[in-house]
Amino acid sequence: MQSERMLLSGDEAVALAARDGHVKLGTGYPGTPSTEILEAFSELGGRAQWSPNEKVALEVAIGAAFAGARAICTMKHVGLNVAADPLFTAAYTGVEGALVVVSADDPGMASSQNEQDNRRYAVAAGVPMLEPADSQEAYDFTLLAIEISERWHIPVLLRMTTRICHSYTVVRPRPQLAAPPDPHFARNVAHRVMIPAYARPSHVRLREKLEAIAQWNETEGPNRVIEGAGAGARGIVTSGISYMHVREAEPEAPVLKLGMTHPLPLAAIQAFARAHSPTIVVEEGDPYLADAVRAAGIAVESKPAMFRFGELNVDRVRRILKGDSAPEAKLPSGKPPELCPGCPHRSVFTALRDLNCIVAGDIGCYTLGVLPPFNALDTCVCMGAGITVGLGLRQVLPPEEARRVVSVIGDSTFLHSGITGLVEAVYNPPPTGHLTIILDNGTTAMTGMQEHPGTGRSLDHRRAGKVVIERLIESLGIAAPVVVDPTVDPAKFQELVQEALASGAVRVIVARRDCLLATAKIKSYEQALQREACLALEE
Repeated sequence: MQSERMLLSGDEAVALAARDGHVKLGTGYPGTPSTEILEAFSELGGRAQWSPNEKVALEVAIGAAFAGARAICTMKHVGLNVAADPLFTAAYTGVEGALVVVSADDPGMASSQNEQDNRRYAVAAGVPMLEPADSQEAYDFTLLAIEISERWHIPVLLRMTTRICHSYTVVRPRPQLAAPPDPHFARNVAHRVMIPAYARPSHVRLREKLEAIAQWNETEGPNRVIEGAGAGARGIVTSGISYMHVREAEPEAPVLKLGMTHPLPLAAIQAFARAHSPTIVVEEGDPYLADAVRAAGIAVESKPAMFRFGELNVDRVRRILKGDSAPEAKLPSGKPPELCPGCPHRSVFTALRDLNCIVAGDIGCYTLGVLPPFNALDTCVCMGAGITVGLGLRQVLPPEEARRVVSVIGDSTFLHSGITGLVEAVYNPPPTGHLTIILDNGTTAMTGMQEHPGTGRSLDHRRAGKVVIERLIESLGIAAPVVVDPTVDPAKFQELVQEALASGAVRVIVARRDCLLATAKIKSYEQALQREACLALEE
């Protein structure tokens, strides 16, 4: 029932709002902490699908929104780097329906290679941005993002963080939004085809939209003032999860809580700052709010630079409010992560270590090959870079060193952004050739064992089209890759790697064995699909 109280994570709250907002299509690529949004949306009956990467996911969602449908696209913060190209231009084209882009940032890098602050993207791309502080706001702001997107025909960025995505708080759902008309494509070349003649006026329209949204945000936006104890007390401007820490750290302080943080309600901030001197901005990550407010000529204090790193918590916020910039105590070191006992990747990294290879690695659970006892990873930059960085090393190193370079990439990551790396290897082969090892464990293991285009199953584990990796590689003009289970005969696998390195050719080895943690699930999915097929034949 819509009146019930529900205990939901922020991700689950976004999924519920997508259902209650009649979202027609959810797209994305699994990336912690955003993964559970589409999984939960699918479980609620929504149509959700994993795309090969975030750029593809956003472009599919843009197409749906061009047709007048409501669409949501989810990804983690670094995923928005991949999707930035369509995001920036979609701000110009606008949308006919609604388009909500969820960026799940990861302050503190719980499961990421950087802690970039994607609030900057809203400014750079020119799209409105909402920042929820708990699961209730994650629900409310998703619905609000749909309404804003439809009203101004513009994509809306919903910026979450790990703490919001994975924390559970009470949610009271509201009545569902009115259902939109059925999707229909109306031709509008001047708004949808961004050649320069059409893009220039589109940019003007975008800035006019943002100005109108800024005015709306001043008077009707999701911002609120929490009155404190006494006039003239120090004020605090904050947003997102930082608001929760502020309320606990200094419960009597007057607070201006911002819900829409681009475009900012600068007049409201100025009025608050005048009423409360001094005023301090408390925010996690970059000094995004403080910089923008100061640039507008509003005098506010900001946190010391040391608090730019990692997540905030109540104790850190207390220190910010006290002006305490003494060095922080180091957190006790925990048990380092490791490849699971029996993981098929262990045989691969053992061979690479023993052969003294220079290993260009990639994003995935196999990145743990950098740690003891393997110590067999030398670079890791971003999705797909294992192949291309390896090629760069091969192109410039002396031959004796170049022949030791190996690229390692997972199956989901290869389909995400590794294919073009092999195209580069075909087009610009290094003089010594190159070896790429694709670690195919049959799942997207690092983010929770999601499906991908190489598994033959969709997000909800139903039968789907399947990309056969070795056939794809052959189609690029590379000699037939060797497909091998590296655990059956580790010594023979090491010999195979040694032979490929000595060949002087562009070679690929597909090291294929299902992830041990996913084996039972994969078996159950396949059995269910077989039962469905048998029942269909009987009918």
